[in-house]
Amino acid sequence: MFASVRLTLAQRKCIRGEKVMAKYLAQVSYTTEGVRGLLKDGGTKRLNAVAQLTKVLSPAVHPPLTMSSCSMEAIDHLVKGVGGTLEVFYYAFGDSDLIFITDLPDNASAAALSLAVRASGASRVSTTVLLSHEEIDLATKKNISYHAPGE
Repeated sequence: MFASVRLTLAQRKCIRGEKVMAKYLAQVSYTTEGVRGLLKDGGTKRLNAVAQLTKVLSPAVHPPLTMSSCSMEAIDHLVKGVGGTLEVFYYAFGDSDLIFITDLPDNASAAALSLAVRASGASRVSTTVLLSHEEIDLATKKNISYHAPGE
């Protein structure tokens, strides 16, 4: 008899030869300068800025970003520039102006996106690594010895 082996989603993807990507939540907030620019120039200027970031991150991305693209398409294009995919995109109001979830190859790709967007000075980005239920299951099975300071 064969023992039953339970594999994680990531392990199953590796066996099938698929690339395993991590999920990231990006929350973007416009700075005062970014809001002023958006109000002054509208969405077209924002698309040009995203097009410039795409060129910096990956000049080999095709097709190039066009003026007729919507913001979701612009972000999707930018994410593809570092080898990722855009899962979901929303405009928001409150603490964040844009929220999107991406699948990216690694932390360096997530950092490259965040740095490029932040370097424009028009927005702030908060990036959170997202975990699957399988990853949480693995985490709960790890034996960690921790004592709070002073115990």
